[in-house]
Amino acid sequence: MNWITNFVRPKIKALISSKKDVPDNLWMKCPGCETMLHHQELVRNLNVCHHCGHHLRMDVMDRLQMLFDEGRFQQVDLPKTAVDPLRFRDRKKYTDRLKDAQSATGRKDAIVVAQGAVGGKTAVIAAFDFSFMGGSMGAAVGDGLVTASRLAVSLKAPFIVIPASGGARMQEGMISLMQMPRSVIAVEQVKEAGLPYIVILTDPTTGGVSASFAMLGDIHIAEPGAQIGFAGRRVIQETIRASLPDGFQTAEYLCSHGMVDLVVPRSALRQKLVTLIQLLTRPRVEDKQRRKPEAKGKRKVNGDARGHHDTSDEESGA
Repeated sequence: MNWITNFVRPKIKALISSKKDVPDNLWMKCPGCETMLHHQELVRNLNVCHHCGHHLRMDVMDRLQMLFDEGRFQQVDLPKTAVDPLRFRDRKKYTDRLKDAQSATGRKDAIVVAQGAVGGKTAVIAAFDFSFMGGSMGAAVGDGLVTASRLAVSLKAPFIVIPASGGARMQEGMISLMQMPRSVIAVEQVKEAGLPYIVILTDPTTGGVSASFAMLGDIHIAEPGAQIGFAGRRVIQETIRASLPDGFQTAEYLCSHGMVDLVVPRSALRQKLVTLIQLLTRPRVEDKQRRKPEAKGKRKVNGDARGHHDTSDEESGA
């Protein structure tokens, strides 16, 4: 009977079984309207629900390919950073958390820096990866922002930052908080060089990231429905002991209150970015009314620049 169990029965099951295993990530429920969306359909629509227009989070590499001309860019190598300088541990070692995030995403940390052409003009983009520990900002992210800003200055190119972060990385303590002033200094170097600094706010942009470089842009663009703020809604309500208006901390709310310049759908984001870069990098009109050189043949006599001989002394002597 063993040959029936071990050989015949599996063969029969293989013949009559036509149902294939379905991958867990083949379908996704839209957080906005709860419609089931096919993976390939989402990819074609830039991770935007075609039923309600809800903007789902987008992979950082897909975002870079969307923004750069023909999807071509060069990823910039970032400096090595000390790993777990505080030897932090909660329920799990910080080093183990880093290894898990690195193996899951294939990246060293939560930021990717790339250079390429946007609308035919060289640009430097620093994009956050929310899937890497919630896009939290630690020393490696700070080094990435500094590297990107210096590269933009050396190339005389616009600097574009795309945050998607929950804030500072608690496992690095004060070191993570020090990245806030570091990032501000990096942005100031770009502005002192007279280069455009554009921020594309995505969901979510909160905590120490929103309290530093993310809100210092020359122009702030936000994706529809993106959550943007410092503290969470519940924390604010418990602190002020009052209810908050609907849509609080969304891109549309901040735009109506002057904190965000533009709310642009993902499908139109690249063209809007190209237009802004072209406007901000347009050569300045030079002053044509330059100081004309003095006409030849004229000479100064006793400080008279009109070329006439000063005869006041001769007349007084006469």
